[in-house]
Amino acid sequence: MAKIADVPGVGMLAGIKVVCTGSVIACPWSATLMAEHGASVIQVESQLGMDTVHYTPLFWAQEHRNELDIALDIPGKGREIFFKVIEWADIFMESSKGGTYAKWGLTDDVLWEKNPQLIIVHVSGFGEEGVPEYVTRASYDAVGQAFGGYSFINGFPEPNPPMRANPYLCDYVTALNVTWSALAALRNRDKTGKGESIDIAQFEMMTRIMAQYPITYFEEGGKVIERMGNADPGFHGYDIYPCKGDGYAFVGAVGPSVFKRALKVLNLDPADYKNPAGAPRGTPEGDKFEEALKQFCLERTNEEVDAAFMEAQVPCSAIMNMEQMARNPHYAAREVFTTWYDEVLDKEITGVNIMPRVKNAKPEIWRGSPAYGADTRDLLEEFGYSEAEIDKFFEEGAVK
Repeated sequence: MAKIADVPGVGMLAGIKVVCTGSVIACPWSATLMAEHGASVIQVESQLGMDTVHYTPLFWAQEHRNELDIALDIPGKGREIFFKVIEWADIFMESSKGGTYAKWGLTDDVLWEKNPQLIIVHVSGFGEEGVPEYVTRASYDAVGQAFGGYSFINGFPEPNPPMRANPYLCDYVTALNVTWSALAALRNRDKTGKGESIDIAQFEMMTRIMAQYPITYFEEGGKVIERMGNADPGFHGYDIYPCKGDGYAFVGAVGPSVFKRALKVLNLDPADYKNPAGAPRGTPEGDKFEEALKQFCLERTNEEVDAAFMEAQVPCSAIMNMEQMARNPHYAAREVFTTWYDEVLDKEITGVNIMPRVKNAKPEIWRGSPAYGADTRDLLEEFGYSEAEIDKFFEEGAVK
């Protein structure tokens, strides 16, 4: 068990107070990032049952470090406690179907009555506003990718089906947007003294990272860029290639200076290539370049391909698996993996370190993932409730 007072107060976000009632990834991972960099974070789970991720202990252990955990009946008997927590917080983030908190009578205005400077972030599949039938739809990572257009452009060409990007790309991208927008709102609040409400729809976060695909449709007469698998839609030489043995390598031979160096590696004559940026698809020189590159890779292991293009300063990489990552010297030098004690698993575990790396306000893993409702009693004490009041909350089912 732990209290807010146990948070070490180190890291770039030390002193920032965050309450997260979201579940799974799209919202909670944002709170985790803030907790890893020093924020005081209370993860609120439902008193009806644990977060879905909690049922995969290693997943929970990686994604819920440095947090405090309380199990609370927000819309019902735990509302008084919820308001007390909201009064304490700088940032409140939740994930649910659009309009859920308003349906519970917990509108932004109600929350601002309790804390006028509160930063509120609503995370949902389809947003808080829009066509009612969409707003109230349930969503998962794959739904956001599908409705946001991202699945359609990923995968190999027809007749192959579209592909969902793993693991949970939509959820993680959404959480990153929760993080930066909440912190931006907090900075603005510090200047204006006013709270803010942010409406984040998962599908919009995917549409936003579709690069030139949407604008091409609108500006080029409805042109739809089709799926290209791992390849770049415009140029050859930006793809994943099979290598000798059972390995693969990515090569990115695009860009004026890079393309010139790639031609040298492949012993191809620059005079045969008209476009200085690369080998365009749909051209004889592009096809020639692609064939030469494929053959080069098939004759070498992925490590040999990696070494050849790396020496020439052409962006490339062997496609790394976990075994390779675990023994790679650069991973070790940058301490990508680290060890910490996890309370739920009750042992030392190894996983991904806190990122990004920080030189001065260095963060630390001060606590592994908390058990379900582990800090409920301690937190209620910190919020001023007596032992008798806390016992009553447990008896009534307000907390668990």
